[in-house]
Amino acid sequence: MKNVLMACCAAGSATAFVVPVTRHGARSVLSVSSMTEEPKIGMVDMASITVSTPTKRGPVTSQAIPFLKCNPVLDGELAGDFGFDPLNFAQNKEALWDYREAEVKHARLAMLAAAGWPISELLDRSIAENFGVPALLDDADRVPSLLNGGLDHVVPEWWGFCLGLTAAIDSYGIQKAREAGFDSGYVPGDLGWDPLGLYPADEEGKKDMQLKEIKHGRTAMMAVAVFSIEEFSSKQGVVDETPFFFYPITETAETLLQGLVN
Repeated sequence: MKNVLMACCAAGSATAFVVPVTRHGARSVLSVSSMTEEPKIGMVDMASITVSTPTKRGPVTSQAIPFLKCNPVLDGELAGDFGFDPLNFAQNKEALWDYREAEVKHARLAMLAAAGWPISELLDRSIAENFGVPALLDDADRVPSLLNGGLDHVVPEWWGFCLGLTAAIDSYGIQKAREAGFDSGYVPGDLGWDPLGLYPADEEGKKDMQLKEIKHGRTAMMAVAVFSIEEFSSKQGVVDETPFFFYPITETAETLLQGLVN
């Protein structure tokens, strides 16, 4: 009987040096002071357990160019943010929002220009004839541009009106952005102008509309650049070079068929 009691005492004292195992198999770390206290079999001191919290990692590569690292400032908050900043222009959030303001402005101007460019080639001569003024198109039906020339033929009053209007809109946008601040939910380029009420009220719809605008604007900026280079290299207007985009197919089918035959 004496031997049995000694064995039980030895087993009980040995449990003071056994590290308990948690439910998930992670061993708890016991403090030195707890080893000197009376052991409590089956209980774990939660204060003595070391817990490592996993850190959340964001995307490290660009969605636009997968083999390039993504600028950490591009966190996907803005619509159309695909991590494209290979030269790291956006050094902080303020710079990012300034670039987005500029991008939205250029995108909207480009959308107007992408539509106005071919329309001017279609209607400029007839409008000039009605008002009794010389047409601005050159002999190849090309619109005035930096590469095509002819900008000096535009009357100064029109330049003054355009510059004054754009300066007023730009100043209003800058003032509104400064008053709102980028931490107040302000969206870059939001001038509060929606006369037809097309802007959705829900957040998901707003995000979708912003994405559509920036995508169309980026496409328009590339289109205007292509128009300018195309007319400069081909010495021919965009409408004359691709008439099937701007005239009914009944008017261009015969010309297309002749071109295929020849």
